[in-house]
Amino acid sequence: MKTKAQKKQEIEDGVVLAKDATSLVFIDFAKTPVKNITELKNEVRTIGGTYRVIKKRLLQRAFTEEGVSVDTKQFGGQLATVFSPKDISEVGGVVYRFAKGFGKDSEFKILGGYDVKLKTYFSDGEMKRIGQLPSRDILLAQLLGMLQAPVKSLVYTLDQIAKKK
Repeated sequence: MKTKAQKKQEIEDGVVLAKDATSLVFIDFAKTPVKNITELKNEVRTIGGTYRVIKKRLLQRAFTEEGVSVDTKQFGGQLATVFSPKDISEVGGVVYRFAKGFGKDSEFKILGGYDVKLKTYFSDGEMKRIGQLPSRDILLAQLLGMLQAPVKSLVYTLDQIAKKK
């Protein structure tokens, strides 16, 4: 059992993490092997995030101090939080791809997410859809391809007309 000082320290750590975060992802990691959790922690670190397990009650107090309006009581089971300075789509993608590797029978679940700047909570279904989005670079490449397609068609058409004459 943690002492009062340890609990205070955990709340302070939660406040600091929430203050520095742009997005939060909530995970139920029950019955997930430690080896896999370590893998997720490493993936989250690559985008500058932090994976942390804080008791729901203490996390709620940290969120209240920081102005994050998420009720941690709504989550059943064990709760881990990914605090990330990146956009919700980026961290959601990392966690979704990790969860997808387990299959449907796994106990590992994405419980929801929270965008700190927009002060918006996303349900588990919304987080799964956000996680399925391609990365920003891929979306920009697709947009560029769509913008170039009419110009390429015009150039091709003009080239074919020039070849006929």
